[in-house]
Amino acid sequence: MQKIKIFDAGNRLSKTEKREVVDFLHENLEQYGDSKADITKAIDYSLQEYDSDGGFTMVIQDDEKIRGAVVINRTGMSGYIPENILVYIATDKNCRGEGLGKKLLRDAIDHTQGDIALHVDAENQGARMLYQKFGFQAPYIEMRLKR
Repeated sequence: MQKIKIFDAGNRLSKTEKREVVDFLHENLEQYGDSKADITKAIDYSLQEYDSDGGFTMVIQDDEKIRGAVVINRTGMSGYIPENILVYIATDKNCRGEGLGKKLLRDAIDHTQGDIALHVDAENQGARMLYQKFGFQAPYIEMRLKR
């Protein structure tokens, strides 16, 4: 039976749980992922308390095995910058096509207050289609200066 767990400033991940979530995201984000250090930073931020929540990390499990995870960070802003950034979302690569991504995204949206921004690789058609089904739009082109 699948269950969803939400971790935030009031309900923290243990060190073991955090390592499992980091490892899961690192493996299942595949070519669209980041280093374990960067994933850890995003999760740590989601668990911090500021004037408002740092965000949250949501995990879907069955039989204690992670099947999907999402990390949302609050920006502390609104209007000109969305209040939230969906930093990571991934499902177990062996369970894709079972609706886990839709369930995770729906639950994450329901749990989030305010607007949500995300970045998606232009080549990741599956993710883009999923986000568009939930009403996400691409009104801007992001440009970055990397140093």
